[in-house]
Amino acid sequence: MVGCLVGSLAAQTTANPTEIVRRVADNVIKNTSFGFINKNTKEKYTSTQGLPVSADITAESPYNKWEYVNGVLTVGMIELSKTLNDNKYADYSSRNFKFIFSNRDYFEKLYKSGTKAEWAAFYGMQNLDACGAMAAGLSDVNAEAKDKDYQAYLDKAADYISHKQLRLPDGTLSRPMPRNMTLWADDLYMSVPFLARMGKRTGNAAYFDDAIRQVEHFNRYLYDSATGLYFHCYYSEQERNGVARWGRCNGWIAMAQVELLSNLPANHPKRKELTELLLRQIIGFSRYQDISGLWHQVLDRPDSYLETSATAMFVYAVAKAVNERWIPQGYMTIAKDGWEGLASRITDNGEVKDVCIGTGIADNIRFYLTRPERLNDTHALGAVLLAGTEMIKAAKK
Repeated sequence: MVGCLVGSLAAQTTANPTEIVRRVADNVIKNTSFGFINKNTKEKYTSTQGLPVSADITAESPYNKWEYVNGVLTVGMIELSKTLNDNKYADYSSRNFKFIFSNRDYFEKLYKSGTKAEWAAFYGMQNLDACGAMAAGLSDVNAEAKDKDYQAYLDKAADYISHKQLRLPDGTLSRPMPRNMTLWADDLYMSVPFLARMGKRTGNAAYFDDAIRQVEHFNRYLYDSATGLYFHCYYSEQERNGVARWGRCNGWIAMAQVELLSNLPANHPKRKELTELLLRQIIGFSRYQDISGLWHQVLDRPDSYLETSATAMFVYAVAKAVNERWIPQGYMTIAKDGWEGLASRITDNGEVKDVCIGTGIADNIRFYLTRPERLNDTHALGAVLLAGTEMIKAAKK
């Protein structure tokens, strides 16, 4: 028995969170060029200044794209910078937004002419994917930068989410596809973290009220009491859920609830209710954790592959909740096991294995079961950094 205990403790100390999370973050920085490329001629440029306007010009690095995954990456980089007291990671995020904003006029001309252009989502702001997560990251950057152009974008994004995004009659955020008024679990993260930040930084309680409403409504529409998991979607016109309890969509819900609690005033009357909803979810997904510590691509389907982005999201949610003392310390064992599994999927050069690629909604379970996994897909990176920062904090305690 003693030998087993020693072996167990040794296993739990092998995945050094500081070393691993630096490895992942440093690999991102190493592979961000802060430049442009002509996708046809392969010519490279450090700036768009003086270039003839062409739809062939794109940002060279995937980390310079205006995509929601890079909003999560920004949040992760800044939290890592704070946790390690190392400005390198916050400086990286600051440089990334400076790069985008200083070159935005070039691509705006293309966008306004009706031509497909880099950063189209920045200008269009036609759905939550286009603005919510990136605005959350930009909000964290602007807490230090105090840039008027950044603030103008944040105000525009807040107005879009609050007043223009499609909603159900009860105010729940929704999308026009794949059926009109479809509720996507992903959208809880694409809205709530930014709304919560706006509430905290402006003092306007309406932002908190809306964020809380979304958490409550998404729980009502998507939670499956039979499994303790969440469905990927709800078709409001048919009043039924979709087919899959997909891993990453459950991760988006968990992270959104954590981000709301992180920004909500300590004495807010809804805090207890929101904490109970988070704990209910943690208990639910913990039942499906594999012996490896990882979770499956479709959580209740052990015949689906073990997937890292959802695992990172769950590790972050649990570890953050314990570190903040929202839930009892005993639940940290879930995060520790998850971290060990996650660490086993990170290569020596900081790439993350077994990441499900971007995923829409379908009515057949085979669609989810056969989604490809990709090495170092950007959907995992921000969540891995966030999970790692919380594990670093836990180790210090």
